[in-house]
Amino acid sequence: MFGSLREFFDDIAGPPRTDPAADEQRLRVAVAVLLVEVMRAEDGVTAQEREAVTAALGNHFGAGGQLEQLVVLAQEASRTANDFFQFTNTLNERFSRDQKIQVIEEMWRVAYADGHLGTLENSVIARVSDLLHVTHGEYIAAKVRAQEATRSR
Repeated sequence: MFGSLREFFDDIAGPPRTDPAADEQRLRVAVAVLLVEVMRAEDGVTAQEREAVTAALGNHFGAGGQLEQLVVLAQEASRTANDFFQFTNTLNERFSRDQKIQVIEEMWRVAYADGHLGTLENSVIARVSDLLHVTHGEYIAAKVRAQEATRSR
């Protein structure tokens, strides 16, 4: 894990590295921040939303013991970030179209985790979807899949 928040931002903002471990960590943090942004969009973070973020990260990166640390780091990065570009750019560089759609679907699952879709949550997902170059049809299909998954729980 990163030693400090400054180290994290230097890594995100700095030139691309050739270290595969650092690249993987950058990718993990980018996904985590986008999920956390949905969780933080509305007042009050619920336990269900936090669990949805952790579950989504586990689906993407495995159930390693560092998921909680990743969520904490992502929350701090989310509080101090000016925009989504640095995170979506990382995903655009490394993820396939299907993987980016999966991130959007997971963001919807976080939004629906507490049983209520807030306007700000919807707005965050729409902005990220645009930055990831996900079409409106793919965005809506991801939303529908997330709604259905939430209902089936």
